[in-house]
Amino acid sequence: MIKEFSLYFLAAFFEILGCYSFWVYFKLGKSYWFLALGVLSLIAFAYVLTKVNLEFAGRAYAVYGGIYIVSSLLWLYFVEKQEFNRWDLIGSSLCILGVFVILFGNQKV
Repeated sequence: MIKEFSLYFLAAFFEILGCYSFWVYFKLGKSYWFLALGVLSLIAFAYVLTKVNLEFAGRAYAVYGGIYIVSSLLWLYFVEKQEFNRWDLIGSSLCILGVFVILFGNQKV
């Protein structure tokens, strides 16, 4: 299970880095090298997400969605240096609860 969560968080890191690279280029006017970083990061994201051990892509994406939300808030805090508010914490907690329901509810016994 730790390997699975590690893959999800790694995929989220690459997706957020990729999208943030486009954000930095288009919104902040940084170097076009950020576009290249964005493309490479999004390719890495897609590849890593295929390595999770779930039978169906849709279920993998549903679990990933909750991890992505939490990862986005971690990015907000560590990269963009913004504090969480109570709504961030409540919403991300609900998402993680949903992740566990999907993951453990679909375990084969």
